[in-house]
Amino acid sequence: MADAKLSPAPLPVHASSHPMANPGYGKRSAPDQHRSTNDDFAHLPAREAAIAAYVDRLPDGADISVKTLAKQLPYGQCALRTALNRLQAAGHLRRGRERLETEDGGSRWITRSWWSRTARDDTWWAAFTRGDVPEDPQPSGRPGPTRSRAHILLAALGRTAPVLSLSAADCAALAPLLAEWFARGATDEAVLRALTEGLPTPVHHPAALVRRRLVDKLPPEPVSRPAPRRILECSECGVPGRPEALPGGVCGGCRGEHAPARSGTPLPAPAVHARAGEIRAAMSVRRQERTPV
Repeated sequence: MADAKLSPAPLPVHASSHPMANPGYGKRSAPDQHRSTNDDFAHLPAREAAIAAYVDRLPDGADISVKTLAKQLPYGQCALRTALNRLQAAGHLRRGRERLETEDGGSRWITRSWWSRTARDDTWWAAFTRGDVPEDPQPSGRPGPTRSRAHILLAALGRTAPVLSLSAADCAALAPLLAEWFARGATDEAVLRALTEGLPTPVHHPAALVRRRLVDKLPPEPVSRPAPRRILECSECGVPGRPEALPGGVCGGCRGEHAPARSGTPLPAPAVHARAGEIRAAMSVRRQERTPV
């Protein structure tokens, strides 16, 4: 069925009511994107262009899982999954996992959905996965997003501690203080602990208390910041792999390719063990919290 030629159903004009994901999850904007124009997605089929325009309007942290999008848009989960896979093939979307360092010296893998209004080729996504692309998401001349990562966490603070529910004005005023925490490598979980543990009863002035804690508990500047560790996943089967093995976000097996015959010198044992551990870690996390999109 040539669904690419069908006219898209009308989509919501405003995305302000779209659900946000839990802090640390959801949409992540790729850096260094072009300024928004009316022709950003003109190269896509009508349905995919409409969905892409909707996703592009959402702030970072928005829940862009297939299930949530199906509740907001006039498409079923099957159609949305197909459309998102096509957006991935066009270079606007990549799905995978990123390893975050924890305060106790360990690490954990987080599900990521990276979005780029500007279509990227496989070479760019490979560089982004290695951490070779500058992490500044605000190139000169491009207006900033409606809500920053700090604003999103503060707005969702009431979910964790209802007594710390903040107004929009409070979030805007406190966001710069929290942004400094993120600049120093703090995780969302560390911020939530610092702001919500040991709260007094009652809390008379939530914004004042949050401000005081953001100032008093600001972590020290890190000596060095490790390069990000990211793994892309096949959009069809979910297997993790290096970007070079996932052109268009799809692995060779799902493209119907056969593995090449082995030749040359085998990899040294440490390299094999390191790669196997990386894959096991990613697959273990995927089994524990499998999240669509």
